[in-house]
Amino acid sequence: MGNCPHARKSTVYDRKTINTFAIQCPIEMNTQDLEIAKKRLNEKRLTLSIVKNGEIIFETVSNGISGFLEAIEKFGDMLEGTSVTDRVAGKAIALLCVYAKVKAVCALILSKGAKSVFEKYAIRHEWKELVENILDVKKAKIYPFEKLAKEISNPKNAYRRLKALKKS
Repeated sequence: MGNCPHARKSTVYDRKTINTFAIQCPIEMNTQDLEIAKKRLNEKRLTLSIVKNGEIIFETVSNGISGFLEAIEKFGDMLEGTSVTDRVAGKAIALLCVYAKVKAVCALILSKGAKSVFEKYAIRHEWKELVENILDVKKAKIYPFEKLAKEISNPKNAYRRLKALKKS
């Protein structure tokens, strides 16, 4: 749960740009599940990989928070204790991880808001690059789910409101 040399940059990325990078989180964690998730994300060019007890629970190439919302809908309480690797994790994803009771997260790009949430809820996390905000695909404004997440601190409320925004 520390910083790395790459995390000092204030660059903002969107998910589409990140798909061209390989994720190599530099901070070692003795979490076999997280290592499996990172490896799968790289090998399969995924955007999200969720692993529990050495087994792949969920994977997707979908952008945004839709994949994580789908995993919550499909697996619910089974996500408790999982390890998640996501290419881009902002505060919205962080709140969903808390809601799902995830134990460890690795992100290529992590927002400062997400980092604060992980620290508050003592979720182990690592990242390659720490950024101020997650922008939309056009890099013109803050990603809509992140904009909504800035107003929310309760994970259960976040799940309800993020799910509603996705459906709208």
